[in-house]
Amino acid sequence: MKPAVLAALLLLAAAPAHAEDLPSPPEFSVVPVPPGQFEKALDRLDALAGDIMGKTGIPGMAVAVVKDGVTVYAKGFGVRKNGEPAKVDADTVFQIASLSKSLSATVVAHEVGTSAVTWDTPVVKHLPWFALADPWVTQHVTIADLFAHRSGLPDHAGDVLEDLGYDRKQVLERLRLLPLASFRDTYAYTNFGLTAAAEAVAAADGKDWASLSDEVLYQPLGMNATSSRFADFTARPDRAVGHVKVGGKYEARYQRQPDAQSPAGGVSSNVRDLARWMAMVLGGGQLDGVRIIKEDALLPAITGQMIATPSTTAAARPSLYGYGFGVGVGASGRVTLSHSGGFALGAGTNFLMIPSLGFGIVVLTNAAPIGAAESLAMSFADLVQYGDVTRDWLAAYAPLFAPMVAPEGRLVGAPPPANPAPAASLSAYAGTYANAYFGDAEVALKDGRLALKLGPAGVTYPLSHWDGDTFVFRPSSENAPPGSISTAKFSRGNPATLAIEYLDEDGLGTFSKK
Repeated sequence: MKPAVLAALLLLAAAPAHAEDLPSPPEFSVVPVPPGQFEKALDRLDALAGDIMGKTGIPGMAVAVVKDGVTVYAKGFGVRKNGEPAKVDADTVFQIASLSKSLSATVVAHEVGTSAVTWDTPVVKHLPWFALADPWVTQHVTIADLFAHRSGLPDHAGDVLEDLGYDRKQVLERLRLLPLASFRDTYAYTNFGLTAAAEAVAAADGKDWASLSDEVLYQPLGMNATSSRFADFTARPDRAVGHVKVGGKYEARYQRQPDAQSPAGGVSSNVRDLARWMAMVLGGGQLDGVRIIKEDALLPAITGQMIATPSTTAAARPSLYGYGFGVGVGASGRVTLSHSGGFALGAGTNFLMIPSLGFGIVVLTNAAPIGAAESLAMSFADLVQYGDVTRDWLAAYAPLFAPMVAPEGRLVGAPPPANPAPAASLSAYAGTYANAYFGDAEVALKDGRLALKLGPAGVTYPLSHWDGDTFVFRPSSENAPPGSISTAKFSRGNPATLAIEYLDEDGLGTFSKK
């Protein structure tokens, strides 16, 4: 062994206290990619996409691949809407759901690079009205904390408020009423936590979020079909319509309107635009020789900052999360960047990038998430790295995604009680019930039936008697997929109360009669 090499090894072994001063070794994989293997994988992509379309029956899909800064594949499959002839192509605009988080992270990275903010800027510096349940956390929670989902807010905090018609600021103002877990050492995925951080960044620049995103990211990258405004999506003539599965067939029943959480889930785009964005990320913030984002501002977003899914065994790899990006290590030992997006009302999306190989793939579908987008991305990544698909990815992902589109409620599938206890006079239940977090619930008696009205949108549900003082209704929203059932249990004490199962995930679903 050469003396210089031996000296370096002895230094590493003898001085662990100073190891943090040494640069990390470059990524190394013992699984080589032979010349031409990427091109062979690309040749099989049409067949892979067709196979997944055939197995799942999803109406439409669009796919793009970038390699070394160049879009080498962009194609559409299927139709924009079942029952209509318009085809999906590479220009078809989809709602990309939570892929929005990664795009938003790059908007923030741009602002960090201009010194408008830092990742460690407290949110209250630019949103002084923002608060969480703990005053200390309120003063210290940063943009990075919320983009890494480590604020202590509960999983999907505020999402049901959006379903009920509350706007962005109304939801963000109510986050202070939610219980908090331990700050910075618990991971819980939140759309509105991230949205609060994005709002702070926009406020620092004196703009609204959609305008800021367009100005610093979409326009510079030539992403002319991309927007953070729902109205722009609906104005596109070439756009995909969301579908849900009903009786074994996909139907276009709903339209998701995600403006309230736009930074987290409200972007619409096509695969051509997203391919340019991936090329920029893989280029360290640069595309076609033009610097879009400073590399040192982007790097924290695309490197692991939080353990999202701990290892379940000693042999299992954990999943990490950066700032708006999923960060992992594949079976080859290569670092991956990825994110999935899903609307239960009709969108399933995914991107996957392997920086050491300089390639990325994005898959957009117009159907509720079942793992189709992820399966195609992983199958293609297998072909690139190993020359063959290593497993049935669709079968592997299906059970993970099933809960996302499964009906909610403990009575789903339960038969009505054979001998229910009678209800009181229906007029005894009518009235207005107050709740600080959800607002008022109005129970009205009309034509001999009770109806429950919730939220600013006045979402109204007929109540059906179940047993005694318990009634049921059928919520249908992004957070209550079709087929969901919720109990509404009245207590005629003093004060009288109404406990709504659908709203009780965080223990806040009890209303008191005024």
